[in-house]
Amino acid sequence: MKVGYARVSTRDQDARLQIEALTETGCEKVFEETASGAQRDRPRLAEALTYLRKGDTLVVWKLDRLARSLRQLIETVELLHQRGIGFVSVTEAIDTTTPGGKMIFHVVGALAEFERDLIKERTNAGLASAKARGVQLGRPKAMTDAQIAVARSLKAAGELSSGKIADHLGVSRATLYRTLSE
Repeated sequence: MKVGYARVSTRDQDARLQIEALTETGCEKVFEETASGAQRDRPRLAEALTYLRKGDTLVVWKLDRLARSLRQLIETVELLHQRGIGFVSVTEAIDTTTPGGKMIFHVVGALAEFERDLIKERTNAGLASAKARGVQLGRPKAMTDAQIAVARSLKAAGELSSGKIADHLGVSRATLYRTLSE
């Protein structure tokens, strides 16, 4: 069975074009939704995914109707594949129920993975370069070396409680405890 999913982003938009295209491709049931693509919680999509059974095919008018990012798209189609459900995008002519469609989708997935690896590599190179230049990475220390020395001497004197020392230095007790135990 072919099951369609149509989505528009705002109430001002009309899903008729999508629904007509899905019906023409043989969809027996169409789930329609008004929600932003960036929105992760899409109840009608969840309902469509629950409705699908092994051997069925999920059909969308265009790839961006199903997912906002390539990663999200690949994850969704992989989930469908694991359940024995095909996927068709009418506009891009991708049909994972055919060998050629599977290949195209896997090529797209491989390119996305390659892009993620390049981004990771550039990020790591940038971090290494910044570190080599002496840039302080990460969150700054909560207490200066001078504050730590004052805290240790006040603690050793034993006249003030940890709470009073923390208040005096303008830090929380948790920060004081964590710093003094390092």
